[in-house]
Amino acid sequence: MGDSENLDQVEQEELENESGVIAEDEADREHYLKSLFEAVFFLSNEPVPIGFFVKNFMIDPTQGKIIIDSLVDEYEERDGGIRLAELSNGYQFVTNARFSEQLRHALGLRKRESLSKGMLETLAIIAYKQPIVLADIDELRGASSRMMVANLMKRNLVKPVGRKELPGRPLAYGTTDEFLRYFGLNKLSDLPKLSEIKEFSIDVE
Repeated sequence: MGDSENLDQVEQEELENESGVIAEDEADREHYLKSLFEAVFFLSNEPVPIGFFVKNFMIDPTQGKIIIDSLVDEYEERDGGIRLAELSNGYQFVTNARFSEQLRHALGLRKRESLSKGMLETLAIIAYKQPIVLADIDELRGASSRMMVANLMKRNLVKPVGRKELPGRPLAYGTTDEFLRYFGLNKLSDLPKLSEIKEFSIDVE
């Protein structure tokens, strides 16, 4: 009986050691992937989608999302100088908003030029009604919007997205990825509902 008990104890210890090694390996891999993702975000000047990690590092999309969410939480809890934010269908490091004024002053950065009321009206119409042609924008605003659209295109907030099957096949306009970044949005569905916006009275079809 003694030999049998000793054998059972040895087998149990081996199983415990093996499970411990597996758990340690999994923890090491998670730490490795989090560090790798962090390095990618640090080097990128654009939001990085989850698909980038799936394609280049051969990981499961669900696992990638878990790792990124973990990084987002870590930076949020740390409340330091940078955050990992979800922007324009990807993720990117951004500075903590509470340091914006000090950073602009210390680094000599120009404050982002604000949009005029007319440009905001035009941009809101395009954002909620895209793809939309200039004639429809003019009708909704009750004023000519050609200059407003041109200025928004210069700022890369609006772009032509095709032509409508109407007489003369006019250009239709839509928003850009820069529009999402400008307003801190991840996707268009993150826009507030029109019923929540008092400044504009755009009827939803």
